[in-house]
Amino acid sequence: MANEPIAPAIDSWQESMKRAIRTPNELLQTLHINPSELDWSHVGQSEFPLFAPLEFVARMERGNPRDPLFLQVWPAREESQTADHFRADPVGDLAVEKAPGLLHKYQGRVLMIASGACAIHCRYCFRRHYPYETAPKSMQHWEESFLAIERDSSIREVILSGGDPLSLVDATLTRWIDRIEAIPHVHRLRLHTRLPVVIPSRVTTGLVERLARSRLAHWVVLHINHANEIDDAVAAAIARLRNAGSTVLNQAVLLRGVNDDPDSLTKLFERLIDLRVGPYYLHQLDRVQGAAHWEVPETVGRELLQEVRKRLPGYAVPLYVREIAGEENKTPL
Repeated sequence: MANEPIAPAIDSWQESMKRAIRTPNELLQTLHINPSELDWSHVGQSEFPLFAPLEFVARMERGNPRDPLFLQVWPAREESQTADHFRADPVGDLAVEKAPGLLHKYQGRVLMIASGACAIHCRYCFRRHYPYETAPKSMQHWEESFLAIERDSSIREVILSGGDPLSLVDATLTRWIDRIEAIPHVHRLRLHTRLPVVIPSRVTTGLVERLARSRLAHWVVLHINHANEIDDAVAAAIARLRNAGSTVLNQAVLLRGVNDDPDSLTKLFERLIDLRVGPYYLHQLDRVQGAAHWEVPETVGRELLQEVRKRLPGYAVPLYVREIAGEENKTPL
């Protein structure tokens, strides 16, 4: 029935992951979108399958094939097209891998591919071609990477990314934090995650309590591209993270048809600061294979940020950046 809730009550975040929508036809049926209104890429679906939990799908507008949340997960026909300068590893991850799953790109901090699983498959993901199967799968196999961090006293911060580090269950994530805390010269922990946005129930009591008692300064960097992604449950999850002592930031990607207008960006950044989330970066699209149709010209991006600055206080406007493989920092635009 048209009025049935898309996301009925689900017992746990793990169950939400299991019940996620995985095929284009299922997504169209759930949203009452006529299949004749749009086409999809069989190549994109086979290489990077659609994956969208019901909690996120429930925030999409039924019957609207241009909904900004729907577009982020739909394997559009354009993914099959090739484009110059778009490659499988657009930010040079593999060139900076110092140990299995350990990326050392910038001074003073390292990034660990803690999990290959994601809360949702964003079609523009810069790691959609990353060889996750080569990353360690157990704490024992991660030990080589932890020892590499121990040997380098210049490392002050560890970033857990993926995939999504919060796809690890609380007990496993606790072991990760315990191991990082055991390295004396590491002072900061950063979690890059989309799960509190996609499945807010992932911010469990166990997670909050473990973060709250950490000796590390901890930062949670969310990924939200449009204000419609934030409902009451997401706002509550953010509040729980903040109550755990986490500094919460957001990274967004400038995407054609999703947020490439000043009204959408203004609403997003204003909603974030109302929730006391710092707008951190607005990323120019990373040029990953299959995502050329998402790109917004840099000249347009600069014009958009100039307009947003007229509307919002300075602390509400993120830094507009591009990541260039081999550079020692992100490049402001």
